[in-house]
Amino acid sequence: MTREIVIAPSILAADFARLGEEVAAIDAAGADWIHCDVMDGHFVPNISFGADVIKAIRPLTKKIFDVHLMIAPVDHYLEGFAKAGADVITVHAEAGAHLDRSLQAIRALGKKAGVSLCPSTPESAIEYVLDRLDLILVMTVNPGFGGQSFLGSQLEKIRRIGTMIGARPIRLEVDGGITRDNAAAVVAAGADTLVAGSAVFRGKSAAEYAANIAAIRVAAETGRVQKLQHSSAPPQRAGESALIR
Repeated sequence: MTREIVIAPSILAADFARLGEEVAAIDAAGADWIHCDVMDGHFVPNISFGADVIKAIRPLTKKIFDVHLMIAPVDHYLEGFAKAGADVITVHAEAGAHLDRSLQAIRALGKKAGVSLCPSTPESAIEYVLDRLDLILVMTVNPGFGGQSFLGSQLEKIRRIGTMIGARPIRLEVDGGITRDNAAAVVAAGADTLVAGSAVFRGKSAAEYAANIAAIRVAAETGRVQKLQHSSAPPQRAGESALIR
């Protein structure tokens, strides 16, 4: 299933001295969702912000708050982020022993439930919780810092997860090093939701942010067309060279 593309700028790359202004700017610039990367300095080697910051910026936009919790243990904090204004709460498969319980807790709070996988974690880790999920987030960098380079090794994982999702109403999100240069390949592999930090917040004005978002969206739509064309192509017959078609 090919879904409408969602661009979710990560406020981790924003100017924290002007965070409210930055959120308003990306809202006006065409962001579909607002991605909030929460880091605890324990699960990942950095500290970002907590539920109080999300609560403070929540009134500034009506866009979906896509909250990615890079914290462990995580269950104790779910209610706080739900009350702060998160719409989607994503936890890491690696962050605790009871992933199914965490996902149940998120849904019981009335929120969409997501799971994230680090680059070295195979997709088999989520095989038995697929029907608890609204979103799967594939990390294409090692989590903990913004501004890292995209790991091309994750494209095949994205493809495999897309196959696992099948017709389920689950969004396939990718986070880490997303730019206008690789967005097409990521979407062609199966992603429909792109998190971009540095690539969006490059510049100093809403107009520049809008141009950055638009460029990523154009590239992503190119990838979506490629995926549609591939899925509608006739199957290759045994022994037939792909070069002939």
